[in-house]
Amino acid sequence: MAVTPAVTDLEQLKDHPALAPLLAWNRAAIEGVKFDRDEMTIYVGRDAIREACTLLRDNPSCPFNYFSDVTCVDWYPQEPRFEVIYHLLSISKKERVRLKVRLKSDSTTLESVTGVWPSANYAEREVFDLFGIHFNGHPYLRRLLMPENWEGHPLRKDYPVEGYR
Repeated sequence: MAVTPAVTDLEQLKDHPALAPLLAWNRAAIEGVKFDRDEMTIYVGRDAIREACTLLRDNPSCPFNYFSDVTCVDWYPQEPRFEVIYHLLSISKKERVRLKVRLKSDSTTLESVTGVWPSANYAEREVFDLFGIHFNGHPYLRRLLMPENWEGHPLRKDYPVEGYR
């Protein structure tokens, strides 16, 4: 069975229920899109992530009312180095969307979405603890898994295998 190639053209995907309201709101905030194997990924500018999440949550035609997860990928040594990935679900429409924000290694700060989805609290703390991504506006941003006195962020690709000595 042949796999259909991914679609990355905004014009072809502009009517998708997750992409249409974002394009109508601020086309410049959308850095790219990818539709592959029935999964939508939208690349959002770092300054627009909180507003994009609020817009998708409150969209009456397809409300993405369930925050599933936020995680991170370290693409070291590439730049931008980090991708912070938000997984959202519209329960009523059975639609999923993935929002990605790219961050350079010298600028690892992003707005928190805990004001949009309080359930993002622990997931953002985990990303902070393991990757060192700072979330502005987070109500209690501190280590979650590692001890408070731990040096570094163990899921970064440049972190020593045996830790700092």
